[in-house]
Amino acid sequence: MSTSTVSATVTVTGMTCGHCVSSVREEIGSLSGVVSVDVDLATGKVVIDSTEPLDPSAIAGAVEEAGYTVTDLGDA
Repeated sequence: MSTSTVSATVTVTGMTCGHCVSSVREEIGSLSGVVSVDVDLATGKVVIDSTEPLDPSAIAGAVEEAGYTVTDLGDA
């Protein structure tokens, strides 16, 4: 039996280096159900895959905890 996942793409500003990417990945990755976080430093796009529905306010809160800002919640 496979577990279905939901995906969301958001845009994060303020990231400038690999450490920034790691911080965002770690904070979003700690959200319930999140199984993968792909961060593109050049574009600021963050693709999140989760086995549970994603809460846009939780995503924004996790990004803010990492010290950055979500400028577009896209399809979250």
